[in-house]
Amino acid sequence: MSNPVSRGDRILSGMRPTGRLHLGHYHGVLRNWVELQQEHECFFFIADWHALTTAYEEREIISQNVWDMVVDWLACGVNPNLATLFIQSRVIEHAELHLLLSMIAPLGWLERVPTYKDQIEQLREKDLATYGFLGYPVLQSADILVYGAAGVPVGEDQVSHVELTRELARRFNHLFGREPGFEDKAEAAVSKMGKKQARLYRELRRRYQENGDAEALHEAQALLESQQNLTVADSARLAGYLEGGGRTVLPEPQALLTHAPRMPGLDGRKMSKSYGNTLSLREPAADIEHKIRTMPTDPARVRRNDPGDPDKCPVFDLHRVYSDADVRQWAETGCRSAGIGCLDCKGPLIESVKAEVAPIRERAEALEDDPEHVRQVIGEGCERAQGVARSTMQEVRNAMGLDYRAR
Repeated sequence: MSNPVSRGDRILSGMRPTGRLHLGHYHGVLRNWVELQQEHECFFFIADWHALTTAYEEREIISQNVWDMVVDWLACGVNPNLATLFIQSRVIEHAELHLLLSMIAPLGWLERVPTYKDQIEQLREKDLATYGFLGYPVLQSADILVYGAAGVPVGEDQVSHVELTRELARRFNHLFGREPGFEDKAEAAVSKMGKKQARLYRELRRRYQENGDAEALHEAQALLESQQNLTVADSARLAGYLEGGGRTVLPEPQALLTHAPRMPGLDGRKMSKSYGNTLSLREPAADIEHKIRTMPTDPARVRRNDPGDPDKCPVFDLHRVYSDADVRQWAETGCRSAGIGCLDCKGPLIESVKAEVAPIRERAEALEDDPEHVRQVIGEGCERAQGVARSTMQEVRNAMGLDYRAR
């Protein structure tokens, strides 16, 4: 995984509530989350409002899907002691920032998002001629910016969404970052750093602004991150003052490109519920065995002694995910020489998938038996998330002139 953020930086990621998850979700997303939570301050959320952009007529199942998804997250090792787990709609600040960003989001930016036309084409049976569907990238931006996330783990197809978020943050900071008396407030904030640190900040700022010294910029940014006696507002002012701009109210996030193995489904296509080719994270052992034993293989192997081609066999795609080099070599040689039959080839896969799913299924069953614990985890996560989001929105309102405190 390419990681342009530092250890300890805040990471945000979310998933639409589609119900119980499958091995594609585990290998593509959840294993990465479990690793990220060890090194970063992670916020993981259930994107129930996003589900409504394409499934607003399915309100009866969204609620159950939310809890099924949370159970699967916890069963896979997402740890509420290391990460904040919450539901998007429980933190109303997402909606407020979405509304305010929509005031400055150019319509052309949204119409050019690559996935906009792609999804309209793929989901022809749904009525997507709605404001919510067009504006969902702005809601995504609000999800990220309301937590000041430094990084967002995404696949290559989602990079454009993070770039739109960066552009909206840049536009917001340009429009609203130059508060009255900005330079005086920035200089006052520098003085709060202490004489030695203030002198270093000013020197690094001078080197960057006069000479374009990128190393000085990075050193000064690290210096600001280490300051414990600055308010959020002062830190934002000094970040903007450093680069010659205004106050950085909404920091620009980075896309964390995640390398996830392509998880093949039972028919060789990408594992997806819409294809009906999945193995769920709670699949019973007997069903795992039945589904893999009945997988299609190379159509050229009509009889047991017919040689096959592993590159044309969906089963070998699973070997690439689950088997080590020795087992893959055994399967490939045996297939090409007809030294093993297709059921022989599937045997190690059945055992590997069973071994992977069994502990997840057991933990999920225990969690299903304790729904109050699951709800408590989410309740506490929502409170933590809302505390961060409220702080951001206070700064946003202030920057936009919407903070109507008595003078």
